[in-house]
Amino acid sequence: MAAIGLFYGSSTSHTEYIAYDLRDMLNNQLGSEMVDIHNVGSISLEHMTDYDYLILGIPTWDIGQLQSDWDIAWADLEALDLSGRKVAIFGVGDQYGYPDTYQDAAGMLAEAVLECGGELVGYTSTEGHVFENSLFTEGNRFMGLALDEDSQPERTGERLNTWVPQIIAEFGIAEGVH
Repeated sequence: MAAIGLFYGSSTSHTEYIAYDLRDMLNNQLGSEMVDIHNVGSISLEHMTDYDYLILGIPTWDIGQLQSDWDIAWADLEALDLSGRKVAIFGVGDQYGYPDTYQDAAGMLAEAVLECGGELVGYTSTEGHVFENSLFTEGNRFMGLALDEDSQPERTGERLNTWVPQIIAEFGIAEGVH
């Protein structure tokens, strides 16, 4: 089994594509197959407890709502004990279409992780994003990585390239592990 469990939910494939890009980038930087990837719509969230390190991906749907697969599994998530686990969250949202609820689902997920005893890592700056309100913010930073495939798809690669080494360091996993 790999050291990192990457769990995502996706309705339009944006979050899924990003999850697979993340897996490939992490495995490449770590020098081995360190990441197992799971669609939350087809696996029990209890499998999260099989990993010490988690990456969770969620899009904000409609006006600040959870993506349907995450919504269906939410009670299972809230029942987990994530104590001792480091968790990095990436959210996908539309800052111009929904500036008042930008990345809200990722914020709800971050709060649930904290309530389950998980430790959030991978905080990023809100700089470069234009929005009014978000449940995913703490001060002037996001509680993970915020991506906007609707309005800023050209920035996703740059943001991922910055975030991957950051979460590797914050997970405490050495690069080049074989």
